[in-house]
Amino acid sequence: MKPETWLPHVTVAAIVERDGRFLVVEEHTANGLRLNQPAGHLEAGETLLQAVIRETLEETAHPFAPEALVGMYMTHFERTGSEGVTAGVTYLRFTYCGTSGAPDAARALDPDIVRTLWLSADELRACPERHRTPLVMQCVDDYLAGRRFPLDFVQTHSVGPKR
Repeated sequence: MKPETWLPHVTVAAIVERDGRFLVVEEHTANGLRLNQPAGHLEAGETLLQAVIRETLEETAHPFAPEALVGMYMTHFERTGSEGVTAGVTYLRFTYCGTSGAPDAARALDPDIVRTLWLSADELRACPERHRTPLVMQCVDDYLAGRRFPLDFVQTHSVGPKR
């Protein structure tokens, strides 16, 4: 029997602040409606920066221009699948901060997204039970604390054809 390969889920998230308020999405999850930063999975062939730009646009209709890496976060969840088997899922999240332009009113949001909201840090802090994960507040707090790493902190190396 071949051993199962363990792989973390790599995700990206965007912190967008405007006038002391943060762009968040309200989305359908297995646990009901939850709040999250615009976020999603890295897709094959993408860089992390391409992924956060794409995910922010898909979830909010706002174009996103990353300016810095706020942090890298690893979280482990135990999940029970449809067959009643509990398995661990690990997420490695790269959170970027930056600016956004005006939303494209003609652009449809991802199907799981109910709406976008602009909430203050205090408003977010007041409803932790509505957060998709504890990382929602952790990323905002790190951003507010001034944590910034240059965009080239994470290097992307493309692999060409074998010679």
